[in-house]
Amino acid sequence: MGQSDNLRGAALMTLSMAGFAVEDVLFKAMARVMPMGQAVLIVGLCGLAAFALMARSKGEAVLHPVMLSRGLLIRSGFEVLGRLFYALAIALVPLATTSAILQASPLVVVAGAALLFGEKVGLQRWLAVAAGFVGVMIILRPGLEGFSALSLLAVAGMLGFAGRDLATRAAPKVLSNRQLGITGFAMLALAGAIILTVTGGARLPDARGVALLAGTASFAVLGYHALTAAMRMGEIGFVTPFRYTRLVFAMALAVLLFGERPDLATLAGSALIVASGIYTLTRR
Repeated sequence: MGQSDNLRGAALMTLSMAGFAVEDVLFKAMARVMPMGQAVLIVGLCGLAAFALMARSKGEAVLHPVMLSRGLLIRSGFEVLGRLFYALAIALVPLATTSAILQASPLVVVAGAALLFGEKVGLQRWLAVAAGFVGVMIILRPGLEGFSALSLLAVAGMLGFAGRDLATRAAPKVLSNRQLGITGFAMLALAGAIILTVTGGARLPDARGVALLAGTASFAVLGYHALTAAMRMGEIGFVTPFRYTRLVFAMALAVLLFGERPDLATLAGSALIVASGIYTLTRR
């Protein structure tokens, strides 16, 4: 892969993170005008339909037998947990805080890969992982006045996504990115169904709700599609650190659209997580 592929991959990764950040903003707004579970369920079904159409256009099976294999079922279980708790966090926790905590997911994946799969992680990378976890604790502030138990929803979502990524490494690699998109959005729909079953209150959305649903689903599909393209376009070590642009987009949108003002602890913890993550991902 040449430098031009790396630059295109970095651009696609940045586009993906911008798409996910806008998706989060639209979902947060959507959760204010309709039941959260209903919103998650509909967005999941829309994304599922979009990736099913993309798979069919490439002559791929929409429902592949491997989707019911043990490895994919474990992956799907973690996906449901991640989607469920992250959706709750987006709706109930400040966007800047939720996005910052999510950035610790690669650090958990590195630690999990070493402990579960025996991947080599040197002392310096372990220290970087530990520093990243310190950053999460700075944001959470357990036992201090600024602590909010709702922030633990973001931690649970982050752990779910990390478990999904770890399970993906052990899962069969016969599925295309489009088929993985089908399973991912199917799990999002399942998470929405679980929330809706507990909370109830489903109703027909008004014109604003329909517009927010369409926008959220569109940016969700855009983000996922650009992400998979980025990971195939350039070198992983060059492209992956651009995941952290999501935090920049999220914080800017949180300030501009929701009037959030991240305090010094949130900013310091975020900086520590990002620095630790970039070092861990680029250090070998």
